[in-house]
Amino acid sequence: MRRARVAWAGAVHDAVEADGQLELLTPAFRGRRVGFDEVVWLPPLVPISRPRTVLALGLNYADHAKELAFKAPDEPLAFVKGEVSLIGHKAFTVRPDGVQFMHYECELAVVIGKPAKRVKKADALRFVAGYTVANDYAIRDYLENWYRPNLRVKNRDTCTPIGPWLVDAADVADPMNLALRTTVNGQLTQQGSTKDMIFDVPTLIEYFSSFMTLMPGDLILTGTPDGVVDCQPGDVVVTEIDGIGALTNAITAEQRGSDPGSGQ
Repeated sequence: MRRARVAWAGAVHDAVEADGQLELLTPAFRGRRVGFDEVVWLPPLVPISRPRTVLALGLNYADHAKELAFKAPDEPLAFVKGEVSLIGHKAFTVRPDGVQFMHYECELAVVIGKPAKRVKKADALRFVAGYTVANDYAIRDYLENWYRPNLRVKNRDTCTPIGPWLVDAADVADPMNLALRTTVNGQLTQQGSTKDMIFDVPTLIEYFSSFMTLMPGDLILTGTPDGVVDCQPGDVVVTEIDGIGALTNAITAEQRGSDPGSGQ
């Protein structure tokens, strides 16, 4: 099942895909169907739970590490993101004034479905509620070092589009064999497969749960393959994962005095 969370008619609704439309689940509108273009798409995480923790992986694809001229890591290189950075499908991401290089990152996002503590790799996928697409923008100008991105690189308002769907884990036969691709203004700029992750999803769940409790709604962004390019205001970026969905996002210029994520 493909689940969504949207704003429509002045309220927020949980919904599911039904014959090319959204079927609302809100009690007062249950069964009502609306078109994809009639709603504002939100990150598709509730009713699982709002994320308490967003964990993101750096250099989790060997080709991306090579692209950046770094040795592939020996253990997961992770950093924490804030929920405030998350936006929905078809929303706008702000490119700050004066930066030289800001790029997308097409990533499989894992949504935890139940508390996970000291989980073994063989059991790890039982703790997954579902999967969605994330686009984890990075602003390379602000890097202090490549391995541990600071807050201005990865925690800016609007810089983590996610969605449009939360696909139930039961409907994804093999999360480690999914094709990824990105287009910018319709041109293919990135492609890869989750099979090329250095640390696969079960390994990541085992690793994180060995020292912290993962809670329902927590997100793990699993990294991106090579092929990142600079994105400018006006660009339309589509990050897509087979069987999960196609996430559309547009870049907009910073509006001085109105962008809480500018940090300038």
